[in-house]
Amino acid sequence: MKKFAAIALAAVLLCALTALACAEGTFRVGVKQDVYGFGYLDETTGVYEGMEIDLGAMIAEALGYDDVEYTTVTAATRGQMLDNDELDCVIATFTIKPERKESWDFSTPYYTDAVTVLVEDASGITDLAGLAGKTVGVSTGSTSAKALASAMAEAGVIPAFDADKFEIATFDGGVSFKEFDDYPAISLALDAGDVDAFCVDKSILANYKTEGRSFIDASFSPQDYGVATKKGSELSGKIEELITGWLEDGTIAGLVEKWGL
Repeated sequence: MKKFAAIALAAVLLCALTALACAEGTFRVGVKQDVYGFGYLDETTGVYEGMEIDLGAMIAEALGYDDVEYTTVTAATRGQMLDNDELDCVIATFTIKPERKESWDFSTPYYTDAVTVLVEDASGITDLAGLAGKTVGVSTGSTSAKALASAMAEAGVIPAFDADKFEIATFDGGVSFKEFDDYPAISLALDAGDVDAFCVDKSILANYKTEGRSFIDASFSPQDYGVATKKGSELSGKIEELITGWLEDGTIAGLVEKWGL
């Protein structure tokens, strides 16, 4: 009996002392369904694909889970689903911000992007100055509106404002914003003329840069994407070790190359 107890104790210690968890069951990952290259759901096959989908599968395998389950999230729902224990982590172009780190844990960034703006060529808008007095479409719960307004204020296009008091719905400092639940809806609104521009991270906007559309001549507010977990989760440290290791050995660079990001 003592021999068996010693073996069991050794197995437990081995799990605790390695970055790989002795886990079972299903690893639940929140992902995007409408961002080519990162997280995209093929409605014909029902299969998710993209860099972040691969990353979720890799984490699940490394931690010893039996399976991985992907759930579509939006900027407005991802944090709440983590808080409610509906997900184990979120890998969904989730930008790391100081205020967000107060609510959730984030890994070291696995990808860095920047915010820019997409417009219809026919609008004649080519730079930040051209957005003055216009309505810009953004995703609900995103930081893109604040980033754009700040860039316009720094460029002297609109008056300076208190960024700590910025509210998307009520901001009227020389540019206005309209919120949408997802990116396809913003793209449709741009087509219909319901908004004059579409603002979000450039890697996301690239999916909607069709003929007759262009990026303005400005990018701003670097966006670091991290894997988000519930604050204080035991998964946080394990995922951090995996991400840093894959950054060091070139694994993540390989994913970036694979998906053309």
